[in-house]
Amino acid sequence: MYRILSKEMLTPNICRMEVSAPRLAAAAQPGQFLIVRADEKGERIPLTISDYDRDKGSVTIVTQKIGASSSDIVSYETGEEFCDVVGPLGLPSDFVNRRDDELSGSRYVFIAGGLGTAPVYPQVKWLHQHGIAVDVIIGARNKDLLIYTKEIESVCDNLYICTDDGSQGFQGVGTAMLEKLVSEGIKYTQAVAIGPMIMMKFATMACKKLGIPVTVSLNTLMVDGTGMCGACRVTVEGKIRFACVEGPEFNGYDVDFDEAMRRQGQYRAEETEAVEHHKCRIGRGK
Repeated sequence: MYRILSKEMLTPNICRMEVSAPRLAAAAQPGQFLIVRADEKGERIPLTISDYDRDKGSVTIVTQKIGASSSDIVSYETGEEFCDVVGPLGLPSDFVNRRDDELSGSRYVFIAGGLGTAPVYPQVKWLHQHGIAVDVIIGARNKDLLIYTKEIESVCDNLYICTDDGSQGFQGVGTAMLEKLVSEGIKYTQAVAIGPMIMMKFATMACKKLGIPVTVSLNTLMVDGTGMCGACRVTVEGKIRFACVEGPEFNGYDVDFDEAMRRQGQYRAEETEAVEHHKCRIGRGK
């Protein structure tokens, strides 16, 4: 069993948990994910690893209450245990396997949106620990929806916060901030965009216009997490790829985002039904 060591609500709907999983923590790398099953009857939920502590033997997950299963996970408290936490799964970020001399002189920029800010943290921390220059742009609708700002600020060279309503930082979207930075003379060798699919699409378009290579994470497509269900099929460079076993990170230029967004909506009716069933069950008590 996998004991919850700590729990914190980052926003009313986003929860961070540190979970004891020594073997997983020993092998985890930035960019990978794990699968949580709350109880024996629970659904398998893929979640990107938001941090790991090899000495403590723990991993950190960030879950947003969207459907029935994610709400179940968030309902657990410190000291309780999940039935299963499996991983690490997927391929680590490309830079993990590059030599120090290959990374030397690089300057990364991360464009993070919403819940995607959490998996950005371990990647930025890894680059920072290896002496690589890295800036981070975090975007949200308003200041109350920002997460991981202090954590990321502690491991990056520059943090730029953007809010749609101007309640904190730059008023506008992350891509506008990226264009502003480049216009001021900053040269990036690599961008990484993680967040809602539509945000990654526009981030890729902006990076292409600016001539910056960009990596995107398609973790939001995953369902089963092992390649067996086929829900995460996506066309990359004209070929069918499976995000969970061949990703979740891909070259943004090569991703068919319109297809990916259509695929994201394919289980919407089932998810709505599950949420209504979950409300009824909660109403009767567990």
